[in-house]
Amino acid sequence: MSVDQITPVELPEPRYEYGGDDHVFVELAEEMSFTANFKAMAITQQVAERDIDGIVENCPSNASYMLRIDPDVIHPDDVIAELKSIETDVSVEDYSWESRIIDVPVLFEDPWTHETVMNFRERHQDPDATDLEYSAELNGYNDVDSFIDAFVGAPHMVTMVGFVPGLPWCFQMVPREQQLEVPKYVEPRTQTPSRAVGFGGAFSVIYPVEGAGGYQLYGRTPVEVLDVDQALPNFEESMVLPNPGDIIRYRRINRDEYDEIRAAIEDGTYEFEMADVTFSPEEFFEAPADYNTRLVEGLE
Repeated sequence: MSVDQITPVELPEPRYEYGGDDHVFVELAEEMSFTANFKAMAITQQVAERDIDGIVENCPSNASYMLRIDPDVIHPDDVIAELKSIETDVSVEDYSWESRIIDVPVLFEDPWTHETVMNFRERHQDPDATDLEYSAELNGYNDVDSFIDAFVGAPHMVTMVGFVPGLPWCFQMVPREQQLEVPKYVEPRTQTPSRAVGFGGAFSVIYPVEGAGGYQLYGRTPVEVLDVDQALPNFEESMVLPNPGDIIRYRRINRDEYDEIRAAIEDGTYEFEMADVTFSPEEFFEAPADYNTRLVEGLE
């Protein structure tokens, strides 16, 4: 197999479980893969399109998904039977979905996350290095700039939203051989700035609000991913901007651009740069680098 291709993995038989009286949980695989995640998104999208009476909510995850049901309307066994039918019918390679590619500007090595990083060195694997320096060395890069180039060099797909409301988990759209990986802190921090961009395992995240956290911190974005009041442009339909299946293009910016964008956010005039796209797993698996380039061109 060429490193310029991604081979879909063969998934085990799904595991269907009750989640108390009003949830159904389905595990598609024990480890994250594009195949498992794409299948979770495809199935939950089919569930939404079928508008099955008694299914209140559905939530795709990295390698699983969960449905909330009204047990007075539908029995979990009937839900599972419907899900098995959908699972049999859905082919990841033949499936496609409407998505968005979203530009997320990031000020790397910003003063706010840097202060946080330095305040919690005793909880880190390498107290003598910053999170970026540690991540660069761990992944075989000679310097921080080269590591950041790799981080922003390919887009990241939102594979789930969770941990705290509005936090997108994003998996970089590259073959496994090119994936960046870092551990979480040895002990979690008790403080993380809002809008911090972090990385843990093989997932990038954007912390929507200030709080605890254990991912390596790389920078801060001036834009919001959560607007509880739905007062900002792009948040009219939902208080959470990124949805599972959306694609994030991280982009390096300097302090002047950060301040300019932040001022537009605060006066309510900033609108995200984004483009609607139809995502094709088949085309992505066939030539991920070329396909990513075509996706990003939609933002130009």
